Amino acid sequence: MKRVNRWLAKLCMAAVLLGAAGLENLPAKAAEEAPSPLKIEAPENKVQTYQCGEPQDFVLNITNTGTEKVTNIVVSPILKDRGSDWPFVTDYQKYVQELPELDAGSTGSVKFNFTQRDDAGAERYQLTFKVTAKVKTEDDSGNESERAIATEESFYVNTSAKQEEPVQSEPLTGGFDMGEAAYVGGGGGSGSSGNGSVPRVIVTGFTTNPAEVKAGSDFVLTVHLKNTSRKTKVSNMLFELQAPTEGNDEQTTAPAFLPTSGSNSIYKEGIPANGTADISISLNAKADLVQKPYEIALSMKYEDSDAAQIEAGASLSIPVKQNVRFEFSDFEITPESVEVGSEANVSCNLYNLGRIKLYNVKAIFEGSDIKKEEVFLGNLEPGSSTAIDAMLEGTKASEGEGKVKMTLSYEDEAGSVSTAEESFNLMVMEAAESSEMMMESGMMEEPKGGLPIVPIVAALAVVIVIAAVIIIKKKRKAHRLLEEEEGLLDELDGPSEDEQQ
Repeated sequence: MKRVNRWLAKLCMAAVLLGAAGLENLPAKAAEEAPSPLKIEAPENKVQTYQCGEPQDFVLNITNTGTEKVTNIVVSPILKDRGSDWPFVTDYQKYVQELPELDAGSTGSVKFNFTQRDDAGAERYQLTFKVTAKVKTEDDSGNESERAIATEESFYVNTSAKQEEPVQSEPLTGGFDMGEAAYVGGGGGSGSSGNGSVPRVIVTGFTTNPAEVKAGSDFVLTVHLKNTSRKTKVSNMLFELQAPTEGNDEQTTAPAFLPTSGSNSIYKEGIPANGTADISISLNAKADLVQKPYEIALSMKYEDSDAAQIEAGASLSIPVKQNVRFEFSDFEITPESVEVGSEANVSCNLYNLGRIKLYNVKAIFEGSDIKKEEVFLGNLEPGSSTAIDAMLEGTKASEGEGKVKMTLSYEDEAGSVSTAEESFNLMVMEAAESSEMMMESGMMEEPKGGLPIVPIVAALAVVIVIAAVIIIKKKRKAHRLLEEEEGLLDELDGPSEDEQQ
């Protein structure tokens, strides 16, 4: 019996000790669940834009908003499970930055250096950072203790498409090349000065009108000629132009240049010794030509002063340009109006409908009520599209419609810059007005978890009105029926004509 009592006493003591240990742990657990006093922000609340392959710092400002000192601050990004969700090159297994301590009300910063992946594209990514630290506390007795805190914050970054150097297989400049002149059959006439030389006709240059040949348009080609022989006149001259065949199938295959009327042959009577002359022809450039130079073969047949036939040739390189064609989709603006200091997300799509590549495309947003914002889009292939996504910050209240202008700039293969403009409206309101509206709406709202008093009262009022109308109508109808019945009874109860007599 004594042994049993001793065992019971030991069990009671163990229960008491376990209960005491549990009570000691309660404050620690409550401390862990306390909100973090650390506020994590990006400098100026800006969304950074990264360029492909270029390292750039990502800075976070950390502020101790509490009343106690915070120590052992550790900041690290949460790397995504999939590489495609993380826009940067991963050089290390972990990225960690630390701050030794922050006094109450003080601010520190940490810095990460990231390099954008080549295949990240022109997108917007979300980065999540985990922050852990310890807070030192002191009780009334002067005893110090520490509690652990942890929090997570997410931020956005913009990435850019990989820039490609303009590649051009042939220069977009005109040129010509001469072949050799020779007598047909290899013989020579006496008019060749008796030394066997051949009177040569060469191309000294050419011009086009208009100067820039556009695909699908007409132009006049003028070729400048010179008879290099100082003694022999050439005559009975026939010129033929042969353009290269372009197209991928039977329906689209055709010469790059076709005469607008007549044939591709030109006749000229002659050129005197050491003289010059021009020949002209009106041509049409095929509409689907790729932007590049196209070579035209020019064959020449003529005779010397003894009517001996001579053949020669030359080639002309004519650059053809395509018109730039692109369109924008409708702007999506969220929200449609903002306060001063707040941001709105503006996005749309850019479609390259032309046949040429656009290089170094940028979108610049400007307005009297917003902060200037620039978005780099990179290069845009023909027949492709890209998204334009920007965060616009309001700087002052709008006085008019809040007009914002988006200027799109791009370069062609030669590096010439062109621009196009689009506009939309974004209203910016004073922050005070927005705050008053929020306060008024907040005063109208009932506490969460309570009954919606206002809707219930309104519904009851409507029900009461409807019921009152129904009751009044019923009473009026009953009263009218009663009066009709009384009138009928009076007629029945009244004396007849015989009784009156």
